[in-house]
Order: sequence, then structure tokens, then C-alpha cells
Amino acid sequence: MKKKIIVSSKDKKDWISFTRKMEGIGVKEIDLNQENIGVTKMPKLDLHGLSLADANTKAKKFIIESFDKGYRKLLIVTGKGSRSKSYDNPYLSDKFSILKYSLPEFINRDENLSSKISKITEADRKDGGDGAVYIFLKNTKKFTK
Repeated sequence: MKKKIIVSSKDKKDWISFTRKMEGIGVKEIDLNQENIGVTKMPKLDLHGLSLADANTKAKKFIIESFDKGYRKLLIVTGKGSRSKSYDNPYLSDKFSILKYSLPEFINRDENLSSKISKITEADRKDGGDGAVYIFLKNTKKFTK
């Protein structure tokens, strides 16, 4: 049998007063969704067909803007290179995908970018596999310039 809890009249008044002033209290799920918008949505940048200089410039701008907006995970598609299927021809290089290898190096050498990034990993197959990278950004709330 449950024990009956007796509530004092002061507690009842306090509760009624509290519930009438609930304007500033939001729904927990909505607050969490707004806070985690940078985790759940993933902006994408496709660098196919760009020169190395153009790709680096676009990637830098994209990363900084995404960081400022509070995103935590980005997808950058570099492609595998125009000769990615060169294993059938021994006279062509299979390491032709310049952006795939140079983009992480460019980011790590740029102090402004590298200070905003926690890690860079190869993307999942559904997002481009070895022709794309995920960039995980640091939390803007904890970031100090």
C-alpha cells in the first residue's frame, strides 16, 4: 500500500505561485534540440573540380563559418582523384587525388583552422568513403581566442 503524503497549505500556495510564473521555463526537449543543432546537422562542402588553391580557400572559409555558427561536424568531399581507378593501368599513379591528401595537411598547418578542429577522419561509405573527410570542430562555448 502506498503511503499518503500530506502537503501543507504553504507548499500548495508556493506550487500554485510557481506554476503561474512558468513563462521563462521551456520544454526540455526543445532546449536540448536547439543546443545540439551543430551536432545533428552536418554541413557539406564539395570540392570536386577545384584547383588546390581554390579548394583550400573555400575549405578555410567553410570551416570558419561553420565554427562560428556552432556546428560540430562537417563533411568535405574531396573526391578520389580523376585516376582513382588506375589500378588497371600500371603506368598511371593511384595517388593522384591531390585534395584528399593536401586538405588535412593544409588545415593542420593553418594555425587559425587547426585551433578550431578536434580531429579529421575519413568519412563513412554513405558520405563518400575515402573520397571525403569528416571534420570535427571544437565546442564554440568552450573556445577561447
